[in-house]
Amino acid sequence: MEPLLKILGDFWNSMGLSTLFNATTKVGEFLVPGELIMLCIACLLLYLAIVKEFEPYLLIPIAFGMLLVNIPYAGLMEHGAPGVVELNKFVNGAASSGGLIYWIYQGIELGIYPPLIFLCIGAGTDFGPLIANPRSLLLGAAAQLGIFFTFIGAIVLGFTGPEAASIGIIGGADGPTALFLTSKLAPHLLGSIAVAAYSYMALVPLIQPPIIRALTTHEERIIKMEQLREVSKEEKILFPIVVTIFTCLLIPDATSLIGMLMLGNLLKESERVPLLVKCIQDSLMYIVSVLLGISVGAKASAEAFLNLSTIKIMVLGVIAFGVGTAGGVLLGKLMCVLTKGKVNPMIGAAGVSAVPMAARVVQKEGAKYNPTNFLLMHAMGPNVAGVIGSAVAAGMLLLFFR
Repeated sequence: MEPLLKILGDFWNSMGLSTLFNATTKVGEFLVPGELIMLCIACLLLYLAIVKEFEPYLLIPIAFGMLLVNIPYAGLMEHGAPGVVELNKFVNGAASSGGLIYWIYQGIELGIYPPLIFLCIGAGTDFGPLIANPRSLLLGAAAQLGIFFTFIGAIVLGFTGPEAASIGIIGGADGPTALFLTSKLAPHLLGSIAVAAYSYMALVPLIQPPIIRALTTHEERIIKMEQLREVSKEEKILFPIVVTIFTCLLIPDATSLIGMLMLGNLLKESERVPLLVKCIQDSLMYIVSVLLGISVGAKASAEAFLNLSTIKIMVLGVIAFGVGTAGGVLLGKLMCVLTKGKVNPMIGAAGVSAVPMAARVVQKEGAKYNPTNFLLMHAMGPNVAGVIGSAVAAGMLLLFFR
């Protein structure tokens, strides 16, 4: 009988259920069942992604990665030693102690996934509206105000310089850029920052409209803008080449992001490799998104996520989005005055790089106050400028705090 009881006891102790309800994670002065709480949070995120359709392509992998890493004894993120294992050790089998997601996560650790996402974004982006109206580049730059405002706020709240830089980049509304910078400067905050960045990106249609209405008048919201000029094929081909040379010489640390973004766009605009462009836009984008999402979610362990820093990051994240939106709108108002009413200030809200959600929000708000108003293409200029702006901001922060 005793051997049987011992076998049953060992079997129970090997099950995740044996520790799932134990209070083993310290939150402030209290011990809580951390894994159980994180499993509940993962299920909530899955609900938001599947039922409410909040960024499902990324939120589902992130939430499921969070679910997997918080199952006791699964060991999917365990590894024998920190850092990258040499190729010969991996080939010889000496690195076999690493869990499945630990190896998948090396794509973030080595800075591979975010630039690949930028390659895919570039292959699907039309920079025509930005080329046709270069002034919209200023609106994209103004919307990066949220990054630096939040950086200062994070410093005030006690975060270190690298941590504050990683938190501030949430204001760029660019998930891959946030992941890229955080993996370099503050990898221990990756789970919290990723959840904040992608959650608020999904909530752009809820966050931006009240700010737009608060900062603009009815007369400004009904302004109709002139149709953009037609951009030549030569201009579209030269644009990614010129931007790459100029930007990367100015901010070398932004080269991996800007370079991949512009390479994808050049492949698209050259019209010489349509099959390659289709593969990048479809297959590569979805494959990298799944791997990136699982990796990010796997960093949201109970110990790393359930703490006061996470609450601060979530609060700072929404402030970053709000200030970035406000910065773009306020510069739009200034442009409206300088052009004597030819610029609708609302397009400045699209300066955050949530492509194309922010531009669609501006279009929807414009049509609400003037059904004949079509602001989408005008808003796409600041929107794609925001993608460039957030990558440049990340390069600057990386230069200062690496």
